[in-house]
Amino acid sequence: MASREQHFQQQNQTRKVPLFPLLSLVCFVSIFLVLSSIRKTSVPPRPHNTSFEFQKTDGSDPSRRGGSCDYSDGKWIHDPDSPPRYDNTCKEIFKGWNCISSGKSNGRELLKWRWKPKGCDLLPFNPVRFLKMYRHTSIGFVGDSLNRNMFVSLFCSLKRASSEVKKWRPAGADRGFTFLQYNLTLAYHRTNLLAHYGRWSADANGGELESLGYKEGYRVDVDIPDGTWAEALSFHDILIFNTGHWWWAPSKFDPTKSPMLFFEKGQPVVPPVLPNVGLDMVLNHMVMLVENRTKPGAVKLFRTQSPRHFEGGDWDQGGSCNRLKPLSVEQVEELFSVKNNGTNVEARLVNQHLYKALKGSSFQILDITHMSEFRADAHPSTAGGKKHDDCMHWCLPGLTDSWNDLFIEQLNVIRSRN
Repeated sequence: MASREQHFQQQNQTRKVPLFPLLSLVCFVSIFLVLSSIRKTSVPPRPHNTSFEFQKTDGSDPSRRGGSCDYSDGKWIHDPDSPPRYDNTCKEIFKGWNCISSGKSNGRELLKWRWKPKGCDLLPFNPVRFLKMYRHTSIGFVGDSLNRNMFVSLFCSLKRASSEVKKWRPAGADRGFTFLQYNLTLAYHRTNLLAHYGRWSADANGGELESLGYKEGYRVDVDIPDGTWAEALSFHDILIFNTGHWWWAPSKFDPTKSPMLFFEKGQPVVPPVLPNVGLDMVLNHMVMLVENRTKPGAVKLFRTQSPRHFEGGDWDQGGSCNRLKPLSVEQVEELFSVKNNGTNVEARLVNQHLYKALKGSSFQILDITHMSEFRADAHPSTAGGKKHDDCMHWCLPGLTDSWNDLFIEQLNVIRSRN
């Protein structure tokens, strides 16, 4: 701008210039510079959301969202040449999930199935690249044993690439490891309901619940987080939550003998509400708590419900999962349709509650439900070492390795956009 002014001054000294054209030119240049400044300082338009990126979660089913690629929608492809990312010798694998060591007939065959999203590719997991990208990062898995299933999968995948590991329990975690070369920490915080809960017995002096005839049950404080993860919010840079399986567990929370009794602000919710209403209350409180207490810039994800595959009855009714190959689309709908209200309807019902509670939050949704519904073949079944078939947890190595593929891809998308 200064050079232009000097140029005009020199011209004025050597010859006379008509006043009106000069003023017009000055005005034009000034307007041009102002508009250029506005363009540089204005906020660029946000990129279109993919199924992975919900800056403001709208509560809809992610699998039905438009975008460049919906990684949760696709099919399983048999890939006999797919290299294993780790094997059954990883010591962190819970015995009941180690289907190869337990002799499950298709234990090794599980490694030969690859998830292929519709219309795009899911890159193979590169543990060294992940360790380098997320150096000096702490990742916390908060939830029930299905989140531990996922945590162990990621740990074993990384352990094969970097064996110098410190075992510890950060911020009240049930399990935790730091990969010392990269200062990357993984931790699992066990919590069944997210909220704090414990046994409740009637007070001899009476009370509101006692007056309604309640003698015992489980007290669930909907606005108090379970102590196992309360400190995790200020510790971890990345958090991935889940809940759901224990909310539909009549063997634990018998609606007659030991019902869930919900408390808010220290007082019982009267009249008492059913577990599905209690789940909504807990999710609303916990989502708000996480939003307010996580460290600035923390990435927060909520994993959708992991499906069960009991056929012929529930787990305590002789139900089993003996399939050796993934289900067809028709079989999936027959088994999981909400309209059919079958044994395994829990997964889609829980997701409805999740989408509603996460609406308008800054949580990202990690949708693993649909891809997992096909994999009736990937549970420990009779090899789980229990008195009944385990058709809820997953074999390791196995399906949750693909969960982590989606998880890592989602982290990379978030990272690139930030």
